[in-house]
Amino acid sequence: MVFASEVPEVSVAPVTLFHLGPLPVTNSQMLGLLGIFVLLGIMFWTVRAIRKGSRNRFMHLMMWAFESLYDTTVEVIGDKTVARKVMPLAVTLLFFFLVNNWLGILPFVGAVTYNGHEMFRGIAADVNMTFALAIISILTAQAWAIRKRGFFGNIKRYLINPFKEPLHSFEGILEIVAEFSRTLALSLRIFGNVFGGEVLIAVIAYLSGYAAVISLPLFYVLELFVGAVQAYVFFMLTVAFIGLGLPGQEDAHGEAAVAESQSK
Repeated sequence: MVFASEVPEVSVAPVTLFHLGPLPVTNSQMLGLLGIFVLLGIMFWTVRAIRKGSRNRFMHLMMWAFESLYDTTVEVIGDKTVARKVMPLAVTLLFFFLVNNWLGILPFVGAVTYNGHEMFRGIAADVNMTFALAIISILTAQAWAIRKRGFFGNIKRYLINPFKEPLHSFEGILEIVAEFSRTLALSLRIFGNVFGGEVLIAVIAYLSGYAAVISLPLFYVLELFVGAVQAYVFFMLTVAFIGLGLPGQEDAHGEAAVAESQSK
C-alpha cells in the first residue's frame, strides 16, 4: 500500500484489487463497504439518541429529513399505507448514495493505492452498482403494480388488443420500452454525475499541483452539492416509478363502476 500516484488514474470500470475465493473485490466495493459501516453507525447512533431523548441539532436535522422525505413519499404515492412500506427502500437508497458520494470526495480516495491501483473509488462511479440498484427499484415498482392491480391487470398495461384499441396497444409498446429506458436513466444519471465529478477533482488536483489547496475547496463544495442532489433524484425517481404503477383515481372509479354494475 502506497500513497498518491503522480498521474491521476481514470478508469470507467472498477479495478479488481484481490479475490475472496472466486469473488473479486473491487476498489468501489471497498469504499462502498466503508460507506455501509458509516451509514449503519449513524443510524444506530440516531436511534439510540432518540430513545434517550436527545435533542441536539443533528437529531433535529435527522428528524426533519425523515419527516420531509415521508411527506414527499406520501404526496407522490398518494396512499399513506403504501408510502410507509415504500419509504424504507427509497430512503435507504438515498442515504446509501449520499454517504458514499460524500465519502468519494475525501482526500484519501484516489491517494491510497494497492498494487498500483486506487484502493478506494466511489460506489456510484461503478455502473455495475448503480445498474443493480436501478433494477431493484424497477422490480419493486413492478411488484407493487402486481400487488395492487393483479398479475394480469398489470400485464394489461402493456399488452392490449391492437384490433380493438390500436392506439392504446401502441402506447403499451411504448410503456414496455419506457421501463427499460427508466432503468438505464436511473442508473446512468447518478453514475455519470458522480464519475464525472471524481474525474474533475482528480484532474484539477493534478493540474493545480501545490496550488490545489486553493483551487480544490470550491470543487469539493460543488461535488458535495451534486452528490446530495443526485442521491435525492434517485430517491424521487424510485418513488415516482413505483407511483406510476399503482392504480390511479380513474382506475378506482372504473373498478367501483364495474362493481356497482355487477351488483345490479
